[in-house]
Amino acid sequence: MASADNNIYFIITANPPSPNSHINAGQICFIGKQRFDLWQKRNDRNMPVVCMGTPFDVYLNEVLLQQLKPRSAELLLALESNEMRLLALKDPEALKEASNLSEGSQVYVEYNGQWLKGVIRYGLSTSSYMSDPIRGVFFGVELQGEDKEKGQNDGSYLHQTYFTCPKNSGIFAPFTRIKPVDHKPSAPLLPTQSSLSMTSTEPLKVGDRVTFLSDINDHHGMIMDIKDSPDGKMVLISTDRDKEGKQGGEMLVPLDFVIKEEPLNKDETEKMDTSQGSEMGGVTDFDEITVGSLVQILGKELAYGIVRWVGSLPDCLETIAGLELENSSAGVTDGTYKGKRYFNCPPRCGLFVKLSSCRPDDRFSGAKEQHFNGHSDHNGAIVYEEQENVPPIRTEDVSKRLIGKKKGIQGHCNSCYMDSALFSVFSCSSVLDSMLFKSTEHETIQNILLKNIVNPLRKQGFVSERSVMNLRKQLQNREHCPTYTTDEKDPEEFLSLIMQEILSLDPPLKLCHSGSRQKVQSCYYYQIFMDHNHHLVLPTVQQLLEHSFYSNSLKLAEVPACLILTMPRSGKSFKMFPKIIPSTELDITGLLADGPQQCVLCGQLANEECAECFRDTVFSDTGFKYFCEKCSTQVHSHQQRRCHKPRRLLLPQGFSYSQSSGSDRRTPPREKLELFAVLCIETSHYVSFVKYGPQDTDWIFFDSMADRVGEIDGYNIPEVRACPEVGQYLHMPLSQLANQVPREMKGVAKRLFCDGYMYLYQSRTMSLYR
Repeated sequence: MASADNNIYFIITANPPSPNSHINAGQICFIGKQRFDLWQKRNDRNMPVVCMGTPFDVYLNEVLLQQLKPRSAELLLALESNEMRLLALKDPEALKEASNLSEGSQVYVEYNGQWLKGVIRYGLSTSSYMSDPIRGVFFGVELQGEDKEKGQNDGSYLHQTYFTCPKNSGIFAPFTRIKPVDHKPSAPLLPTQSSLSMTSTEPLKVGDRVTFLSDINDHHGMIMDIKDSPDGKMVLISTDRDKEGKQGGEMLVPLDFVIKEEPLNKDETEKMDTSQGSEMGGVTDFDEITVGSLVQILGKELAYGIVRWVGSLPDCLETIAGLELENSSAGVTDGTYKGKRYFNCPPRCGLFVKLSSCRPDDRFSGAKEQHFNGHSDHNGAIVYEEQENVPPIRTEDVSKRLIGKKKGIQGHCNSCYMDSALFSVFSCSSVLDSMLFKSTEHETIQNILLKNIVNPLRKQGFVSERSVMNLRKQLQNREHCPTYTTDEKDPEEFLSLIMQEILSLDPPLKLCHSGSRQKVQSCYYYQIFMDHNHHLVLPTVQQLLEHSFYSNSLKLAEVPACLILTMPRSGKSFKMFPKIIPSTELDITGLLADGPQQCVLCGQLANEECAECFRDTVFSDTGFKYFCEKCSTQVHSHQQRRCHKPRRLLLPQGFSYSQSSGSDRRTPPREKLELFAVLCIETSHYVSFVKYGPQDTDWIFFDSMADRVGEIDGYNIPEVRACPEVGQYLHMPLSQLANQVPREMKGVAKRLFCDGYMYLYQSRTMSLYR
């Protein structure tokens, strides 16, 4: 975890416009100092920052950001809401005073509407999102003199002691409730406690809104159940945010720590609405959000859903929205509140939130309509029927949109094979996009693939593991494989399943036998098999494909729009070759069953093929050998080749043989495919390389599990990095490349040459017709 000294901190002073409408004024964000220096040199007004509690970058206009000192950022983080941070920011003197407080400082602390005298005993950093470089700071205060025993604890909470003091003489509070003794205020600074009945004796019941203390932080939620336990009564609370900052979790809290909330009276509500509206610098107009709208709410991660109901709830003065969430396990209700039904949805798919907490779904920011015209399937997963279609990421946009940590597709639970395959196929290429729009009976899976994975990847450069897990669940629920949510698979197995069984895509590869060209076999990928007489030491993909076709007497029936090749190997551990050189261009002219062929000697139109000459190194190390009639006669006059039986080629339409030379003097065209991605595997972990532009060095490397935060309950951090060194090695002379020691190769190049598993080629010409 980076030190606070290595980052620059900001507070967002106004709500950003789309596509960052999920970001709110009052959030704290940061950027690394080194990255900040690079940004300044680019003269770009949009700064790449990371908001606290989120795993990915956003680009915000610098006019929206106010720089903070690290200590000020820590103090503001301890405040519960964005609105409270913006209000506290209006009093810079108080923030400065709090920054100078330390253990032993004499202070006044606000509690129950009174200012009590005490001394700071502890500065506590609260638990927060695990990848955040700083945490919110609370002060632990021991009450003094006549204010002793007017507090709430003895310096401990939930059996953990932070400092020691007499019973009910300790208080934990943020800086807004702390003042030095020489600056005693007459009333609480912020109106947060006016909404709480801290001394209410009314019995709690299911459905009540409550405030409770957890990990030294105030939380809010709704009572779901009250249970008896050996330690006394416990309250099950559906939280607005759980202890990790995630929206809509559940926590079991002792009854003694739960306080019932009372609604604000009308005057207080109007006062707060007025002050917040004027000080936040532009409040979103929520008139556009109605029943049927697609919205998002921000917790630990973005949550998406459909507005099913808008109105008022008992004891709530603000307008409330009833949401059916896209994630079928993120909600807490089926559309009921305090026993009354307000809308219908599957169990644990519903959530009641303030309408002001909702933002239009930015995944649909380019669409004309943001209303949902679809349905929920029987598993509660949302099916979208309308959204803009995003093209592959352009070469000039890759560095800004795709490169960096927390970019690409987030891995989870053995998903690396799927993450790497999806990233390779869809990030920078459209060769297989036709399957995203093809009519299919599996619309749910197709929509998840397009709307929740491909479009966000291309538009935002990041896909949450939840979206991929949703796809895995759908594949599992369709009974295609009962272990798709848990076990590792092969990427070719996954791609074949999607292309063939789910989306019924026409097979891109058509093969035929050399001796029987009328029988065409269709397939989705080709597994290279090698005989034991190949004599190859440092092969290229071109050589491996030619040897495999030769050994199995195969030819291509037509030029494929996409060619997916898997390398020869036995399982995932045994490699037939320690290194394989990726062929950036794959010349398939000699592999075509029909079409003009070129004489390997004179370059003119060939009319004969000799299979026995395939291994003859006089002409070339490997490859199919085609000859014009004149060269064939000369070649096969040698005593070692007299036994060969050349096969006559059919004359391609539009070509004719010269009576004098025996050949058409025109040079036949070459059919070539270009490499656009490579999947690699090492110790059962898949990564991928993608060619994203025309330059030799335009390569990126993707790992969906490049880093991890936490262990059992942690999460993976994906990363996309530029790897121009790959292009340098690919265009190195073969003799020089053969002498390269793998462990000494620069960057991630070793993984490309030593761990290559699947190679993806495309024909830009043929893909236009598929």
